[in-house]
Amino acid sequence: REDGLPSPSQSRDTKTTSSSSITSTFQSVDKDNLPCLVKIYDSPESELKLNDVFEFIGVLTFDSELAVEKDDNDELSNSFYDDALVHLPPNKVPRLHCLIHRKLAVQDFLPDSPIIEPKPHLVKETREALFRHLTAVLGNDEVAAHFVLLHLLSKVHARVDDVAVGKLSLNLTGLNKESVSVFGTRLSDTFKNLLPFTNCMPLTLEYLNTASLAPKKDYQANRLVPGVLQLPEGSHLMLDETRLESGSLNSTGIENTKLLKNLIEFQKVEYDFQYYKVEMATDVQLLIFSEGKSNIVPADVIVPFQPSCLESTEMPVAEALEAWRWYLATVRSLPHSIGSEIQKVVEDDLVAARQMDRSLGSRDFSRWLTMARLISSSFGETSLSKEHWEMVKEMERLRRERLK
Repeated sequence: REDGLPSPSQSRDTKTTSSSSITSTFQSVDKDNLPCLVKIYDSPESELKLNDVFEFIGVLTFDSELAVEKDDNDELSNSFYDDALVHLPPNKVPRLHCLIHRKLAVQDFLPDSPIIEPKPHLVKETREALFRHLTAVLGNDEVAAHFVLLHLLSKVHARVDDVAVGKLSLNLTGLNKESVSVFGTRLSDTFKNLLPFTNCMPLTLEYLNTASLAPKKDYQANRLVPGVLQLPEGSHLMLDETRLESGSLNSTGIENTKLLKNLIEFQKVEYDFQYYKVEMATDVQLLIFSEGKSNIVPADVIVPFQPSCLESTEMPVAEALEAWRWYLATVRSLPHSIGSEIQKVVEDDLVAARQMDRSLGSRDFSRWLTMARLISSSFGETSLSKEHWEMVKEMERLRRERLK
């Protein structure tokens, strides 16, 4: 309701914005995205969840006084009109009386893409082409390309206590400002072409000490002010730690580092209601660039980056990009199972690995199982095979060799 209290009637108000660009700009106010109150009728509240992306179709109503004021002003004053729209009081915000609404999935952002069954031979061909492209983008580092591919397919598919099962955050190490300006920019451009929601965050001391990462309740305006980490489900977030210099974190910086650690470890974001805080579950893919192992955001997988060339890559044709978008959107949602025979093989291998290296723990084994699921899915398979399990062990062997 407009006074911020729960409505006893069958209609509900929810705030939304229309966006000309899906990619977040990390600005506190984007004048292209104007606030709007959406009135939804005869629909259960459980249908609308925080950070889900919805499409609303309805009748828009707007205060005619503001429209008259705009007509009376010249072009020079239009910027003041835009400022007024951004900071409208609740009783002046445009209303959309919703007739139809639906939750949008990743597939809904594929432009004019027909529904294609993910047949194994088609998935393998698309996987190979995308892998070759990622390898070229990463300077012919095939190991890093393999892990980036699995990282792009990861998603939280279950929660057991505080464990977000299925996440696979990635930390590429061995990078500095200069190399990130090359490879980080390439990856950023690649992700923007492939994913519906991509974001970049510069982890500088100034940014950590000043940024508003957590959403906060403004009781004076009776609004929840969005934070940088209030992201749609399935977002991809790149963190550049190579720009971090020595210095001191203030109270805001300390709180922001806690928020980032909580996000990468538990896939949860704290919402600040001033008198109390509420943890909300999220699902964000995190990729960190750093010189050494990141201490601010400890990732699930650490891969030393070892490119062998700096040659620029050509822009893929539109048909290839459409196929890769379809691939990433489709195979990450495939079901997965482990048969009894391969389960015994996996258990024996985990016991043998533990006997050879006592430093291995439950987190390592959980990561291996997550990688096994992702490798199977990457080939369009819904059950783990011995061949794919061997691929997991080989990828881990190559990664650990680089860590020595």
